[in-house]
Amino acid sequence: MTDDADTSIDARGELTLRVVESLSDIDAALWDVLAADDPGRSLNPFVRHAFLKCLEDSHCTGRAAGWLPQHLVLSDEDDQIIAVAPAYLKSHSQGEYVFDHGWADAFERAGGRYYPKLQLSVPFTPATGPRLLVGSSADADWRRHALAQAIKGYVEASGASSAHATFLTERDRAALSDDAFLQRTDQQFHFVNRGYESYDAFLETLASRKRKALRKERRDALSNGITIERLTGSSLSEAAWDAFFSFYQDTGARKWGRPYLNRAFFSLLGERMGDHVVLVMAKRDGRYIAGALNLVGAGRIYGRYWGCVEDHPFLHFEVCYHQAIDYAIEHGLEVVEAGAQGEHKLARGYEPVTTHSAHYIAHPGLRSAVSAYLDRERRDVERMHDLLADHTPFRKGDCS
Repeated sequence: MTDDADTSIDARGELTLRVVESLSDIDAALWDVLAADDPGRSLNPFVRHAFLKCLEDSHCTGRAAGWLPQHLVLSDEDDQIIAVAPAYLKSHSQGEYVFDHGWADAFERAGGRYYPKLQLSVPFTPATGPRLLVGSSADADWRRHALAQAIKGYVEASGASSAHATFLTERDRAALSDDAFLQRTDQQFHFVNRGYESYDAFLETLASRKRKALRKERRDALSNGITIERLTGSSLSEAAWDAFFSFYQDTGARKWGRPYLNRAFFSLLGERMGDHVVLVMAKRDGRYIAGALNLVGAGRIYGRYWGCVEDHPFLHFEVCYHQAIDYAIEHGLEVVEAGAQGEHKLARGYEPVTTHSAHYIAHPGLRSAVSAYLDRERRDVERMHDLLADHTPFRKGDCS
């Protein structure tokens, strides 16, 4: 489907789906109004127009990156935009954190063509948030369902093999829960702030042995003359970004083969969304040696990237996990989302949480095979969740 292509949607009057290849074609204020599905709560930072535009303007997304923007814009019969969705036509499965490489390999070995596929997500970001952006109007649920129908229409009209909406909120999951969309679950680890007045108050809810271990871990992390700085807003200097980018490149090269984000992205992020950024930097002997990037919004702090140029015991845990908990408690945030995977977070007060995605697959044979696989996978995820929930560091009765 090409830029500005139109498709009629049969629901409560004639709706029109338009597809745009740049966020420049969508008013930023309107996009953010539609992204605000919960009045009284700040926006999820990753679905802000500014964040997604940083990715586009730095060319981290685009045709060359294999993330061609195909943002869905749904209008009513009066040509008023009632819903949008961040969407990308993908030529690979990199940077998604919900893995379907096996599906692609099996389908292509059988003679099918898995790519291109439509991805409704925030690129390179395994954080739950709204994907069907409909605002908070009285008919918001109807708008979500209309957009869900439009997604299926896009797949059929474009020739894409499938559509994948990942890291879904409960509202979006409900809209994408009819028989056409296959449901998938996975697991992350989040810290839940239960109104703690301080980090020490949180520690008091842990078993004695766990509490002592974390106090020692935090002391040891800073024992080599290391200090911690938090940079946000105007304190996000280009020198700090230079240092952090070197950390990010090292981690990205080791984990993914090549980093997804370029240096220009971080400058744009600091310029356009600096007040939503918390850059935790570790310094020793006058120079930065490690850092972690966090974004704040929707009552949460989201840990995204980490890296270092010196190895020190426990420094990763301090910079990524303990500092995020400190910040959440100090600022009254409800949750710390520390990214994908990582059972080691459990010992540091993070709890297992189920994440959700929905998948529309056009080919009936592939759909049937994937459906059977997902039935087994969901049971495995549920069993693992229950097992890990029994091994949190909390005193019995203190985690609820």
